[in-house]
Amino acid sequence: MTESELLIAAQQGDREAFASIINGYWDRLYRWLLRLTRDTQTAEDLTQDALLKAFANLKRFEPGTNFRAWLFRIAHNNFVNFRRANQLPKVALEPTIPPGQLSPEQAAIGAETIQLVMHAVAKLPSDFRAALLLRIEEQLSFREIASILETTEETARWRVFKARQKLMSTLHPDLLPSTQEKAD
Repeated sequence: MTESELLIAAQQGDREAFASIINGYWDRLYRWLLRLTRDTQTAEDLTQDALLKAFANLKRFEPGTNFRAWLFRIAHNNFVNFRRANQLPKVALEPTIPPGQLSPEQAAIGAETIQLVMHAVAKLPSDFRAALLLRIEEQLSFREIASILETTEETARWRVFKARQKLMSTLHPDLLPSTQEKAD
């Protein structure tokens, strides 16, 4: 069954159809919330809460529209409400990209680079971080990002641009592409 067919079945009360849909989104939603919250337990709680809210409000979802954007919007609203009510803990993130077949030196440099980039991303203001991660990790359009973050498409573009600009200014020059690489 396609996602659209599963959604229609889920709206008619088929819990297994909803479970099938959610299985495809759990990891992506959790990873995104983990990067926003910087806390595994909080991200897991927010993910579960978003999925429960999505199930409870499934009849409100309009078939033919973007379910992924709708689900991420619910998750973002949960994050905003949580952020208002609590001060988020500062927890360092573990690298999510395992080193491949690299020499020990290359693996160490790669892991260090990932840590530096993740640390820089974690320091971004949450609005910039949310927009950047939706664009890069979820490959959402600016229109979808704007819908999730309840802003305009222009603001979504600006936030991603500013996030990239802030990363460029905080990362060590050795981590950035050289001017010769840019010309290639």
